[in-house]
Amino acid sequence: MDMKDIRTAPEWATLEDRVRRVYGHNPDCDRLLEKIQDRLLSAAEHRSPELRDHDRARSQSPGWTEASGESIYTFYVDQFAGDLAGLRTRLDYLQELGVRWLHPLPLLKARPGDSDGGFAVADYREVEPSLGTIADLSRLTEALREKGMGLLLDVVCNHTAREHDWAVKARSGDPEYQQYYRVVGSRAEVEAWETNLSDVFPETAPGSFTFDEDMGGWVWTTFYPFQWDLNYSNPAVFLEMLEVLLFLSNEGVEGFRLDSAPFLWKREGTHCRNQPEAYAIVEAWRAALSLVAPGVVLLAEAIESLDDVLPFFGSDAPGCHLAYNNGMMTALWGAIAEGDAEIARTVMQAATQRPDHAAWLNYVRCHDDLIWNALSTYAPRSDLDRWSRFFGGEGFSGGKAFQTAAGGVPSTNGMASALVGLGRQGIDPELAMDRLKLMYGIIHALDGWPLIYMGDEIALGNDETYAEDPHRQGDGRWLHRPEMDWQSADRRHQAGTPQATAFAALAAFIRAARSLNTLGVSGRALPVDAGPREILAFDRNTGSRQ
Repeated sequence: MDMKDIRTAPEWATLEDRVRRVYGHNPDCDRLLEKIQDRLLSAAEHRSPELRDHDRARSQSPGWTEASGESIYTFYVDQFAGDLAGLRTRLDYLQELGVRWLHPLPLLKARPGDSDGGFAVADYREVEPSLGTIADLSRLTEALREKGMGLLLDVVCNHTAREHDWAVKARSGDPEYQQYYRVVGSRAEVEAWETNLSDVFPETAPGSFTFDEDMGGWVWTTFYPFQWDLNYSNPAVFLEMLEVLLFLSNEGVEGFRLDSAPFLWKREGTHCRNQPEAYAIVEAWRAALSLVAPGVVLLAEAIESLDDVLPFFGSDAPGCHLAYNNGMMTALWGAIAEGDAEIARTVMQAATQRPDHAAWLNYVRCHDDLIWNALSTYAPRSDLDRWSRFFGGEGFSGGKAFQTAAGGVPSTNGMASALVGLGRQGIDPELAMDRLKLMYGIIHALDGWPLIYMGDEIALGNDETYAEDPHRQGDGRWLHRPEMDWQSADRRHQAGTPQATAFAALAAFIRAARSLNTLGVSGRALPVDAGPREILAFDRNTGSRQ
């Protein structure tokens, strides 16, 4: 589109509406919109012809995000390939598997030492030095496009590291940057806020505030003390993060995982998650990106109840293209534990409420814990407690219990192969492998984008050595964040090995999912009552061919 007419575009109308919803009370709101327009025009001017052509091709297929088989592979770059240069040498391996999207976990420059696995970002415009440079990132995106693949990048939008330049300036007394963060002035105020908040890491980082003498009070730290929550009631913060998204889009990034999106807005008397302003901010980012980089997709990292996740797809205008189908993932593990698919059927039916323009990201495992509490709307506490114990080591599973908020059900850590019982003494290995294949088969058959967690394609197990590393030993999630075992991966063509069985199965599932497009099969997965509770059956009953 002609960027000279930006304010006549329907996307601009949405953008302006959402900005006014959030910041309309601010006397500088009109000036904010002018700044946004300037940033969009500048980003459009600097967008390369190649990326513009890519955008144009995507725009000519408006329903492309609804296609089956847009498979994603998620991993830590250092654990998988050492650095970005090494990652480029592994693209043929991923192409052999059938992957369409690479989703590396945080790779932007993080704070030194413990960085919560890279989620404590010190600079959004630099790559972690041990992994490479922004130029390396751009070269990776070029290599991916040549192979028909795309990069989905983590952007930690709720908080920065206390070492980020904004926080450094704030601690030095700069009043402008002190407004970039939320600071509470007294212990009484902290206690008043905490009344309605839940701890994310109650054992390793209890509370949501951290006293900082330089800031003259308690800084809001939802996750860890070194992760400072951004103050989105300040329009300058919204503008800064929009510039980050535009900058990375022009480096060739084709999608963003909006980490911790539910936490963007704080409101007294609430649990400060999933507030209307958080949804509006995401919709504004979507509209802005649609004006400059319409080929870019947004993924909401919202591990919440379905009612709280659905608005991230957008209300009367599009929001995120994708959101995690966390309820289905958790329900499938519960079904595997007991051979009872009833709750999985209920969650599947609920998931059909997604808008037509949106897609679920379906997954078996990811880098985080398996959070049973997120399924509380659909499963009784007794079920959640029982599944937590089962996968914490009481059943065939080789998982381990993880922390939870007071009164909650302990989450579970562990690689998928461990959770299904592979490698455990006394557990039938063939039956365990069947469980792994069943889980991945289901997520590839559902409507949405299937995600493969690094190593699951070769049945990689837990990493028990994390407890020996002082930077990792305090976080049990490193149990399922192993280094890629390339010697093991080399056995993927040796018939009869677990690696060959798993790799062949997942590659076949990806091919089968893509074949649905040529067959004309589409639409939501609708549960079918097949009689016995043990059977999970569903139908994709819309499209040119059922």
